[in-house]
Amino acid sequence: MSSVIVVTPLIIAGWPVITAAVTAAIGSMGFSLAAASHASVKSAIKDQQSQKARAEIDVEDSEILADAGPANGELVIERDDIRIVFTRDPRGALKLCVEGEKHSKAELKRIGEEVLGRVTQQFVYHRIVSELGARNMTIVDEHVAADQTVKIRVRNL
Repeated sequence: MSSVIVVTPLIIAGWPVITAAVTAAIGSMGFSLAAASHASVKSAIKDQQSQKARAEIDVEDSEILADAGPANGELVIERDDIRIVFTRDPRGALKLCVEGEKHSKAELKRIGEEVLGRVTQQFVYHRIVSELGARNMTIVDEHVAADQTVKIRVRNL
């Protein structure tokens, strides 16, 4: 017997879990973590705002738990001239700010949504694998298609 499950992502986690999902997703996309503090990111944004295009993306159905990490936690990733800052907004939702000098706002938004899709996929993947393990299920086969769709076959022991 087999079944197909389509997962609609709902991101509710602490900052360390979000950091792990971002870290797992960015390597294959050519991004790297930027070593920047909160203050330096804010000053860099202010200094370069007039030169850079900027797109902001609010992540629907997300809640970053305040007690599981820094209250004003942020994570900065970079590739070429593109800088993406993940933050927790005042309501607790995950937010992305994408900046770049050589790109239009629409292009930056598309890049941000692509990164967000990969991060969400990593978050959901790790959540599912953890749940399968907790329920004593074994992963028999796993395949990532060209369109980045992940197919997992499991067996109940």
